[in-house]
Amino acid sequence: METNLTHTLYLAGCYLALFSLGELLYHFFKVKAEITRKFVHAGTGILALLFPLLLDNHWWVLLLCASFAVILLCSLRFDMLKSINAIDRKSVGSLAYPVAVYGCYLSYSYQGHQAIYYYLPIMVLAISDPLAALSGKTWPWKPYRIAGATKTVMGSLVFFISAFFIVWVGWRYGNVSHPAAGNVWAFAFIALWATVAEAVSGDGYDNVSIPFTVIISLFLTASWMTI
Repeated sequence: METNLTHTLYLAGCYLALFSLGELLYHFFKVKAEITRKFVHAGTGILALLFPLLLDNHWWVLLLCASFAVILLCSLRFDMLKSINAIDRKSVGSLAYPVAVYGCYLSYSYQGHQAIYYYLPIMVLAISDPLAALSGKTWPWKPYRIAGATKTVMGSLVFFISAFFIVWVGWRYGNVSHPAAGNVWAFAFIALWATVAEAVSGDGYDNVSIPFTVIISLFLTASWMTI
């Protein structure tokens, strides 16, 4: 228990440092909130990759995620954490993120601690989502509206390619084998549905829909996978 408590406090300190760095970039270096928000988004996911290594029980993850959900909720209520919240659109993304991380850890726990059920959805959320948003804003090629959200073909294409690469590399690293042909189709299936989830989810709900779609897609393609 002491080890879990120590690691939880260590992780909490790392997250506070990440938020502080985001605030420093926003207030002192005048980096736009959309950029600092994506920076914190990616950093949050990268730190979350340490959870299975440092915490051996989902209750500690729940404690950590719930604590930061409360902090983020208070920041919205009292107009704080401008580096995350000073955007010109409605978004529940910051509050949805802790829910997604805890949900992924639960999936990992109940699937016999199979790493892919945690690392793949977290990495796709942490990397593909901000890449898609930034590329879509930088090169707004062929915008489209779906389910009330405005996206771009460029952003969706970048999301798909990066998600496919993440799943491929994650599987290769986790199994130390070259992916078989059937696996490649499974990777494409997972990346495609994660892309669809991102496209149809507005107002920050993609922070939940993306990782949960990856988990569901992993279940659906389990019979395709070979080591």
